[in-house]
Amino acid sequence: MELHDHGLASDLEMMRRQAAERRQVLRWLLAGAATLPLISCGGSSDASDTTAGSNAGTVTIPTAGACTVIPEETGGPYPADGTNTHGGSIVNVLNQSGVVRGDIRASFNGATGMAAGVPLTIQLQLLNASGGCVSLAGYAVYVWHCDRDGLYSLYSSGVTAQNYLRGVQQTDSTGNLSFTTIFPGCYAGRMPHVHLEVYPSQAKAASASNRIKTSQFTFPMATLNEAYAASGYTASVRNLAQISYASDNIFSDGTSLQMASVTGNATDGYVATLVIAVNG
Repeated sequence: MELHDHGLASDLEMMRRQAAERRQVLRWLLAGAATLPLISCGGSSDASDTTAGSNAGTVTIPTAGACTVIPEETGGPYPADGTNTHGGSIVNVLNQSGVVRGDIRASFNGATGMAAGVPLTIQLQLLNASGGCVSLAGYAVYVWHCDRDGLYSLYSSGVTAQNYLRGVQQTDSTGNLSFTTIFPGCYAGRMPHVHLEVYPSQAKAASASNRIKTSQFTFPMATLNEAYAASGYTASVRNLAQISYASDNIFSDGTSLQMASVTGNATDGYVATLVIAVNG
């Protein structure tokens, strides 16, 4: 067996080269990592899904602000969730048979009215802002809004016998739910909006005391102007001209987390989409 002893100087040179080689490998690894897509709770910037490996789940990277909790807002005077009275009686649809439904255009539980107007589909997704922005499955949302004349069922004169444009839906495994409705009108003093309450489950949505978030959302001005050109929205055109997001008592502090994305048109109908983050 041959022994190669080249002395201390040779050994030091070999150690220097090995250290340099390790640094170079580290630089390559870091450079490669910099080119990898960032993964977070939500979807990619191009809205496409990203799958890492054959056993990995699909990760959706959120749009800006999607994991910021939606502002708490008033439920207003027409919630029909048992928290106020009208005509001396408590008004509550949450414990009525039929309130859990996807199509909220018709009245239910014995009432027979139907709200007319431009078709609107509301698509909501719930995220857990305090839990890494993961989707909230099995939660429930109660929505309500005025009809195309700016009237609220159960409260406004002429529609007190109706309970349309109110309903509860439960989120699916991805935190999504949807409602079929009509585009709400604009009444004097408020920008057009939809009210919502979030509940930790469908069962708990039977009582307003269990709600974890009350808020509202609105629509882009271009959509409002287009929708209100349709038949039946004449009063909305006049009322909208006298209000703005800046002067609205709810949206004057900003709409970034409460502005729905809208596609479609007044003839075929609209689809309004909003990601809502709450502390689940």
